[in-house]
Amino acid sequence: MSAVEERVIETDSKVGEASIKSVIIDIALLLLSAILFALSFPNFLSRWGWFPLAYISLFPVFVVVHRSGWYRIVVYGLLYGFLSYSLFNFWLLKFHPLAIIIVPVIYAIYFLLLFPLLKLADSLFPRYGYLIQAVIWVGYEYLKTRGFLGYSYGVIGYSQYLFLPLIRVSDLTGVWGISFLVIFPSCWLGNTIKKGRRQLNLFFKEHRTELFAYSALFLAAVIYGIVSTADLSGAKKWRVALIQHNVDPWKHDYDESLDILIRLSEEAVKKYPHIVIWSETAFVPSIAFHTRYRANHQYYRLIERLKEFLGRQDVPYLIGNDDAELKRVGGVERIDYNAALLYMDGGFVQRYRKMHLVPFTEYFPYEDIFPGIYRWLKNADTHFWEKGEDPTVFEAGGVKFSTPICFEDTFGYISRKFVLNGAQVIVNLTNDSWSKSVAAEMQHMAMSVLRAVENRRSVVRSTNGGITCTIDPNGKIEAMIDPFIQSYLVADVPVYEEETTLYTLWGDWFGITSVLLAVMALNAGLVYRITRRKKIPG
Repeated sequence: MSAVEERVIETDSKVGEASIKSVIIDIALLLLSAILFALSFPNFLSRWGWFPLAYISLFPVFVVVHRSGWYRIVVYGLLYGFLSYSLFNFWLLKFHPLAIIIVPVIYAIYFLLLFPLLKLADSLFPRYGYLIQAVIWVGYEYLKTRGFLGYSYGVIGYSQYLFLPLIRVSDLTGVWGISFLVIFPSCWLGNTIKKGRRQLNLFFKEHRTELFAYSALFLAAVIYGIVSTADLSGAKKWRVALIQHNVDPWKHDYDESLDILIRLSEEAVKKYPHIVIWSETAFVPSIAFHTRYRANHQYYRLIERLKEFLGRQDVPYLIGNDDAELKRVGGVERIDYNAALLYMDGGFVQRYRKMHLVPFTEYFPYEDIFPGIYRWLKNADTHFWEKGEDPTVFEAGGVKFSTPICFEDTFGYISRKFVLNGAQVIVNLTNDSWSKSVAAEMQHMAMSVLRAVENRRSVVRSTNGGITCTIDPNGKIEAMIDPFIQSYLVADVPVYEEETTLYTLWGDWFGITSVLLAVMALNAGLVYRITRRKKIPG
């Protein structure tokens, strides 16, 4: 072998080693980012989470986006999506072994699409690409909450639920404005390496104006949160009794469950609440269906026992229930709704049927297109519901309230619709006990905090096993029961309706605007790049 051939082989070997080393570094950075992202929220180490980590959690991602070529960036998007949501939503394993695969796979696909867009912004805008990246990220977060697969968990703004002065700006921008303030530092820091570590000072000098502008914006948001605190001193108080019976409703121990609900309710009413609230499907057998048809004598007897108990009460009861009926469409078919029923004045007077169902586990509208998936879900004993259509506003104890059920309070537009319809208080009925995870329950509760602040309305959460609590219109968690215990909470909730927020009026305008700005910026960059190339001779 000649000397030239030896040098070529040696050079190729060094290039290969450098490439492998680069891939290892990239994967390590993505893993670090996934860990920091998960720890920013309530997690497997801390039930409250470490929200300051959110500001740097995606810094390694943007470093990788800049370092990587176009071929690798697609693979890295897949990898990061799967890693981050496997760590963040680890509790899905308790629901079903396949759930911890399905959700991370969905996000692997999302990030497969997102990472190239972040790379494109970096490529088209060498100097100010990080500004476009921040807008792209917020736009992505908004889009991922829409449609059949809409899922709010992991929106980075929710990590700040304990930082009350900051999150109060959400009454202007929704959670999306908070996400922008949280994501910007990672975008900015991720671009500091563009000219190498030795030129960090130069990068800071060139981009300190944007950093100072961000700092001023962040400070303004915090000051706004401090000065815009709602004065609740004169607000009417609505005394609620929240019953946490901590029984799995799908294990069919209905007699035992009712025993516990009655016992806890009888203890709670001694403190003179205006209403007693049971959690999502706290009572499972359909009250309306089995009263009307009486096909199951055991269920009918149980319902009569419930009615007999309620008939002795002097206070209204709000009960989570499977509200079923028969429909005749080419035959007789039973239709089930996840519902909330209000009992007062000797009977059930109002009901709300859940409008936004959980994909795959509560409904699957594509039976004709994907019959195999539909059959698989049915064979796995999936309990499908029908969608409700009416954003009901209840009234009891002189207070108007609406009841987003479980997953529904993770979407800002639903609570906003209730408030626009006249709800003075938002009452969330939830069953998260299936997760067997305090972190899962805390992640859900964190999103409820934003619903309170966005609309400046009190939020009440009555849950099966946690987190049962009350949240005031300023986002403060006023009272809470420990998770996974049988207990009740009686609390005076402020009924505040002195203002209609910009978010209530305009909705998710910040998220929509982010999508439009991202599309326009990327298109403008592409047009400029193509036009410039055409003008270059040769």
